[in-house]
Amino acid sequence: MGGFFGVAAQQDCVFDLFFGIDYHSHLGTRRGGMAVYGNGSFNRAIHNIENAPFRTKFDKDLHDMKGQLGIGCISDYEPQPLIVRSHHGAYALTTVGKINNVDALVQGLFDTGRSHFLEMSGGEINATELVAALINQKENIIEGIHYAQEMIDGSLSILLMNQAGIYAARDKYGRTPVVIGRKEDAFCASFEDFAYKNLGYEDYKELGPGEVVVITPKNCITLMEPGENMKICTFLWVYYGYPASSYEGLSVEKMRCQCGEKMAARDDVEADIVAGVPDSGIAHAVGYANASKIPFSRPFIKYTPTWPRSFMPTIQSKRDLIAKMKLLAVHDLIKGKTMILIDDSIVRGTQLRETVEFLYQCGAEAVHVRPACPPLLYGCKYLNFSRSSSEMDLITRRVIARLENGKVTEELLEEYANPETEKYQQMEEEIRKEMGFTTLRYNRLDDMLDATGLDHSKLCTYCWNGKE
Repeated sequence: MGGFFGVAAQQDCVFDLFFGIDYHSHLGTRRGGMAVYGNGSFNRAIHNIENAPFRTKFDKDLHDMKGQLGIGCISDYEPQPLIVRSHHGAYALTTVGKINNVDALVQGLFDTGRSHFLEMSGGEINATELVAALINQKENIIEGIHYAQEMIDGSLSILLMNQAGIYAARDKYGRTPVVIGRKEDAFCASFEDFAYKNLGYEDYKELGPGEVVVITPKNCITLMEPGENMKICTFLWVYYGYPASSYEGLSVEKMRCQCGEKMAARDDVEADIVAGVPDSGIAHAVGYANASKIPFSRPFIKYTPTWPRSFMPTIQSKRDLIAKMKLLAVHDLIKGKTMILIDDSIVRGTQLRETVEFLYQCGAEAVHVRPACPPLLYGCKYLNFSRSSSEMDLITRRVIARLENGKVTEELLEEYANPETEKYQQMEEEIRKEMGFTTLRYNRLDDMLDATGLDHSKLCTYCWNGKE
């Protein structure tokens, strides 16, 4: 998905910028980048982080770059930040989000006769370059940012840096977070709030949907007030977020524990232990264990010294293999045990099926699988949650298509999204058999949303029920 970080400081900002970006490494897998402004000029570095962590690739840049203003990112796809020269002057730009109507926007810009785009290695247009082109259609930067957010279909959060400061803009519907931190001689803007805590910053404010601010070393000024409607991604708590993260005042770890508690309240299966698939399944499992009084255990450990998430292969088959290689069995905690296994979700099903097979091979008597979120029925339109090229990559859609002889309608999908229907139960059982689980019971949508403690209308549920 990606994340970003920016610093406006009275002294050199590069140390804070370097570590603030690095704290976002759990959000992206392909590229990292940082850009600074100082002494009237920009300096930028972008590196591939698929095979080495951010810190290793940018260590030399940490010592070479100087400036009082800086922005940077961890990115799943396009190289960024970009340095842009336009009628707004020179600026650096980085973005987080997903643009679904790229072709239409590009054609619209071509029709004006005022744009061209450099293709990336895969033949695609750099989404951040497209955002810059949209911003440049307006007479000033604030109007340009607002115009870009209005024009795209998807989501878009922005950090834009020029000599005046760093403009931070949260997505129109707040699907991704932007938070501001403050310390005595600096302000920062971040996707993750924990990223600045160890650097001496305190919470200053969390931007509302569509809000735009500018930060300088001395202040944070709101340039566009937040909108009323919010649709923040619920997966931020279920899967994306690091355990130390908080969104809208709710920590990831707390939500996951509450989510597990609600799952346990509806379950009556008997087991020797409760286990979570590392890393995002663990807190869900702790909550389940605490509520059910079934002991929590760690029957396998994730090997991370050389394989943290920040450098995973981009080819799905290789990702599946590495995910399998990361898990090391603790045989004494598996052999002869019946267990409840909690993962954050089931997307394609490949990794979890192999994990369960692995547990059986290690001597597990039974594996009762409890995904912490409902069945995924739709590919996300707003964030790059998975690399699926088609909704048929989802195990739910493959099973539904098989059950319905390929004739799947929106009305049928609505039935399959409802846990009270016979079709839902049939789908769940078909997935259980295909995956080889002893039992399978998904978390309910209402319970998962209740676990956030937020108004359900403020949470995006599109991937589970197709409702925006």
